[in-house]
Order: sequence, then C-alpha cells, then structure tokens
Amino acid sequence: MMKKAIKYIAIVLVTLLVVVTAAGFYMLDLSLRPGLNNGKDVTESYRYMFDEYPYIKPWVDSLQAVGALRDTFVVNAEGVQLHAIYAAAVQPTRKTAVIVHGYTDSSVRMLMIGYLYNKVLDYNILLPDLQNCGLSGGDAIQMGWKDRLDVLQWMDIANKIYGGQTQMVVHGISMGAATTLCVSGEPQQPYVKCFVEDCGYTSVWQQFEKELKEMFGLPPFPLLYAASALCEPRYGWNFREASPLKQVAKCRLPMLFIHGDADKYVPTWMVYPLYEAKPEPKELWIVPDAAHAVSYKENRDEYTRRVLRFVEQYIY
Repeated sequence: MMKKAIKYIAIVLVTLLVVVTAAGFYMLDLSLRPGLNNGKDVTESYRYMFDEYPYIKPWVDSLQAVGALRDTFVVNAEGVQLHAIYAAAVQPTRKTAVIVHGYTDSSVRMLMIGYLYNKVLDYNILLPDLQNCGLSGGDAIQMGWKDRLDVLQWMDIANKIYGGQTQMVVHGISMGAATTLCVSGEPQQPYVKCFVEDCGYTSVWQQFEKELKEMFGLPPFPLLYAASALCEPRYGWNFREASPLKQVAKCRLPMLFIHGDADKYVPTWMVYPLYEAKPEPKELWIVPDAAHAVSYKENRDEYTRRVLRFVEQYIY
C-alpha cells in the first residue's frame, strides 16, 4: 500500500510540475511575446499618431521633406539589430533628448515627445525602437531590463551624432519610463545631465503580479514564480531582477517623476516608492485626473512647461 501511495503521489507531483511549467511558458509568452504589431507597421504608426496628435503632422512632414528625420541601425552586444530615428535641432546645439517608448509601442509612437523637445524646445532628438518593437530585432520584449543596456548604447551614439559634447536628457513613458529608471542606475557618461520618467513601474515582478490578478484572478504562486524562473534560461533575466526601484536608488543625477493620479495600468502608488528611493535632486508631478500615459496628451501646455522648467536647470 505504501509503495502504491508513493507512486500515486509521484504521479500527481509530476503532473502538477508539467502543468505549472506549461502555464509558466504560456504566461511568459503572453507577457513578452504578446503577438501584437508592436509598432512594426510604420505606416500604420504614423497614421495613428497623426490621428491622436494632429499638430505634429506639419512638423513631421517638414522633417521628412528635407530628409531630416533619419533612420539608423546598430547591432548590440548580443548580436541583435536595433533601429532608431533621429532629427537634429533647426540650429546647431548640444541639447539632446533620447526618448524611450512604452510596451508594444515604437519610436514613431513617441513622436509627440519628439515634438516637445525638437520643435518646441529646439533639442536634437533620438528615439530608439526597443527589442521586438518597431524595426528592431529581438525575440521578445525585454521590459526595460535588457533594454537599459541598449539605450545606454543609443545614448552614446546620439552623443557622437550630435558632435560628441552634448548635454543629454533621457525621457521615457510607461515601459520606456521603467527603462529610463533602469538606465539611471548604471554608471553615466559626463554628457548625461538628467532624466524624466513618466508612469514607470517599480519592478517587472510587481507589474506582472498586478496583471495576473486582474486578468485571471490568480495569486503570484505558482504561476508567476514559474514564468520568472523560465525567463532566466530563455532570456537571461528574471522578473525580480528587473527592478527599476533598485536601479533608481543608485541614481545620482536629477530626475523628474510624472504620474497620473487616475492611472490604473501602472498604478499611481508605484511612483511614491520610486520617488522615495531616488536620492536628491528630484521632482514629482502627480497629474490630476490623468490615466495611464496620457499626461502629455491631456495637459500639453502644463507638461511642456514643467519639463522645460526641469531640464533647463541642468541643460543650457
């Protein structure tokens, strides 16, 4: 009887392991390979942007008419080909912004922030496509963690494109903000002066934990643990490791934090531990009635004024 009971227990345990592993792979693919366009249809992305932000169309058209909005490609340390678009300011300047997009978006879908810096503030701009987005390669979205290394590479490229003596801000929204936070914790070159993060999450673990509960009504154990463990051999990182919160605690450069007080996707509460973890200098703007990633769209003048007031303290 004892042997038979042990046999049945073993079968049950193996079955559970197989089921949890399969479910973990499903969650991993759902999260990092969601099967969406991810901004890869560039024509559709421009159409979307002109519908949502019609005032940027004359600016984009004027840049494209003279070949000033350019493409560039680079291969990262892992052999992945990456893409970015860039445009110089009308007048030569050292002022430069690297602008980072969100989850399943692309460089083109951040052109409203490109407009803010290039058209309004007269900055040089560079907007990268993160892995598996836009025209960049890569097997999966990297949630800002591996992307931090790619963005550091793009920052160096932007500095070289614009003369080698730039003064630079990195500005990201949503996953791009999480990427910016992760970048901020790395050693910085002298040309990097400040950061702007708009509605970034504290960690991949906490963001996926929230999504798992909302989408499926499930606790983190065992599915989130399985997906995180499976991410390690497949992509070289895990969900707990990918922590903007830990990274921003190492940042010594100025940062402006922006978050809508009606954000449910990346909950507003996440900005407070991020802000507390960041050493001075820092500023925080909680945007009234703003849902996720619409603070600029719904408050363009105030957003522009606050960004200008912040960056002009460090870039001039």
